[in-house]
Amino acid sequence: RNRHINPTNICVNRCKFCAFSRSKGQEGAYGMTISEILKKLRAEKLKLKIPYSELHIVGGLHPDWPFTYYLELVSAIKKNFPKLHIKAFTAVEIDYFSKISGLSLEETLKSLRLCGLGSMPGGGAEIFEPEIRNRLCPEKISGERRLEVMAVAHKVGLRTNATMLYGHIESYKDRIDHLMKLRKLQDKTGGFQAFIPLAYHPKNTEIK
Repeated sequence: RNRHINPTNICVNRCKFCAFSRSKGQEGAYGMTISEILKKLRAEKLKLKIPYSELHIVGGLHPDWPFTYYLELVSAIKKNFPKLHIKAFTAVEIDYFSKISGLSLEETLKSLRLCGLGSMPGGGAEIFEPEIRNRLCPEKISGERRLEVMAVAHKVGLRTNATMLYGHIESYKDRIDHLMKLRKLQDKTGGFQAFIPLAYHPKNTEIK
């Protein structure tokens, strides 16, 4: 059983395909404290006959939260739920954490792993082809940078998922290019544990 927690939908990026993110102060914007997250997890665990074994954490790139928030979040969850596997933070989030902390990718990932991070999800890959990516999400890190983050994660012992967002403005050629780049990294590191194709849903986005 896998439980999702999204600590915030406030994000510095404005990807055109995203229906989740909000700007600070916008209607519907929220940010959860660590105490609120722990309270939510405890309440839900009591309701279940079969407890969840994995926690999936992804969220927006909050403009005000320091890297220490995320370290404390993972540590607190691991302390309160020691048997829970924590799969958290996309490559985009890891790159953002590296920037706001001044740490290298390797230092960022090792710090999170020491706190209890067990693996990483594959979200944020979208399509690697630069022209398409620049039309979809010009503020997001490049496909090459995303692959670099995953390579470093595999290097420090974190397994990750891989994804592809399809069915928007990409071509078949772009899909093949995306898959080939994932295949190349997998041949090098062996660190991907799953590939998840994500169908694009246009509702409430800027791309119809």
